[in-house]
Amino acid sequence: MRIIIVDDEALARGVVREYLAEHADVDIVAECANGFEAVKAISELAPDLVFLDIQMPKLDGFEVAELSAGKARFIFATAFDQYAIRAFEFHALDYLLKPFSQQRFDQALAHARASLGQADAQADRARAAVAAVAREAAARKAPLARVLIRDGAKVHVVACDRIAYIEAQDDYVRIHSEGKSYLKNQSLSELEGQLEAQRFVRIHRSYIVNIDFVGRIEQATRDSHVALLADGSRIPISRSGYQKIRSAMQ
Repeated sequence: MRIIIVDDEALARGVVREYLAEHADVDIVAECANGFEAVKAISELAPDLVFLDIQMPKLDGFEVAELSAGKARFIFATAFDQYAIRAFEFHALDYLLKPFSQQRFDQALAHARASLGQADAQADRARAAVAAVAREAAARKAPLARVLIRDGAKVHVVACDRIAYIEAQDDYVRIHSEGKSYLKNQSLSELEGQLEAQRFVRIHRSYIVNIDFVGRIEQATRDSHVALLADGSRIPISRSGYQKIRSAMQ
């Protein structure tokens, strides 16, 4: 089993390394001290399993998991229990609460072996049940503070309060921020549900606008309007979108 250890604390990485030394069938292919290093290592080394801390500089553990979706499986290791439900949104194989013992670590590793080998049907059913709870919790969680966009080997981190508007482009969205645009593989409806509803308004089936960047609303034709943004962009407003943006800007 090929493993990557990700933690910003050298001592914590050392504990995981020490516990893994008891298992002859594992190979530690990398150790990473921050999220950017982790995303790069996961992409290049294709590990079977990642032991992943949550609170880290640059990118946190959940952002690493989002950017590395489908490229590895994760066991989260953290000193905070409040992230447990969210961890299973990323199909985490286990959740280790620091400080954890060798026995508890071995249990998590055994679970990972079984799951990676698709031999633990009962565990799969249990994770499916937890994932259903996690989806409900996700509907109630705080809105995004920043959006992550993968661009080849690069990762762009865009603060939501700096996003002027977002437009749909087939199965993608194009995010416009500070004179630049970024293409993200996500539907407009999905991203809309993650943003702060009081700030980001769906004014058209293909556009979401940040009302902080709207200079004024103009009538384009007898039955249509446009939002004029501070940078000069003109965004079409649908009939239902006009009512929503008027209410939001009052």
